[in-house]
Amino acid sequence: MSARVLPFIFITFGAKYQKEMRSFASDNNSGVHPLIMDAVIKANDNHAVGYGDDSWTSAATAKMKEVFGEMASPFFVFNGTGANSVALQAVTRPFNSILCAETAHINVDECGAPARMTGCTIVPIPTLDGKLTPELIRPRLHNFGVCHHSQPKAVYISQVSELGTVYTVEEVKAIAELLHEYNMYLHMDGARLANACVYLNCSMREITVDAGVDILSFGGTKNGMMMGEAVISFRPEISENLQYYRKQSAQLASKLRYLSCQFIPYLENNLWLENAKKANNSALRLAEALKKYSQIKFTQKIESNQLFFTIPSEPLKKLQEKYFFYMWNEEANEARLVTSWDTTDADITDIEQTLKDIFA
Repeated sequence: MSARVLPFIFITFGAKYQKEMRSFASDNNSGVHPLIMDAVIKANDNHAVGYGDDSWTSAATAKMKEVFGEMASPFFVFNGTGANSVALQAVTRPFNSILCAETAHINVDECGAPARMTGCTIVPIPTLDGKLTPELIRPRLHNFGVCHHSQPKAVYISQVSELGTVYTVEEVKAIAELLHEYNMYLHMDGARLANACVYLNCSMREITVDAGVDILSFGGTKNGMMMGEAVISFRPEISENLQYYRKQSAQLASKLRYLSCQFIPYLENNLWLENAKKANNSALRLAEALKKYSQIKFTQKIESNQLFFTIPSEPLKKLQEKYFFYMWNEEANEARLVTSWDTTDADITDIEQTLKDIFA
């Protein structure tokens, strides 16, 4: 498995970029879209009933159903780790196991929260591109009914994957069909779902519920929102107890309107799509700039707003002097650059010139 971000990278390079410098470290570092900020300000109007019994949450729920279909039951939460933990609790019991790619967010980046909160065994599966396939999953589907073994019950996939790659509609369907044969559930982490839809030129419904996804962690924080996610169930038996899992997981906001209201402009007039297009297009332009230098080698396909590549040590050091970004695999000098909805032409032009200076 690729080495992940080490804490000292932030300590060494992060401080000088905290105030005013632009970065390619993560789309989590991007700002909030003005329409989203405006929605939060408008929601700050007088009093409103707490815990979701307000007009903004009702409107956001209706908007979700427009996008994903009437079968969609959204439950708004604080963040992505919370969304994944709540979603996986809803489809498992403590004696179950959850299968995922070795690089999966729930396996690497969430401090063991899903494992702790579900009580389940997390079964990581090695992949070359961060994506699972039926062929990779099937060998793990055994020992059903044997009390000595954790019982496979859910598969977690991330759209976009942690390596920037995208599952096609057909690939998701193939996984879902296999799991449903075994009475298992498919959970999709849609933190970058919008970026995947841009690449695939499909709707969010086509790549989720229509493809067989049973439960979705739906986020917009990486794509112009301020905070908050939604766990969206597409099956009645999953929805039945989600409100209790959310509450027990400390993911039910008292002033829920400030979370839910953001999804209204996000889903209206395809703002989610516009923002994701900007991020993906910036990544394509940045990739073209990197491709000009033979010393730089891409390690993954370019299918979203994330770029993975290796670069020699000296150019790497010079690039790190000006930009804050994360190393994916230090031993291989493999770096990751991420563009955002608010990455500008000037940002790309600046790094293009920096590369010219470095490789001159």
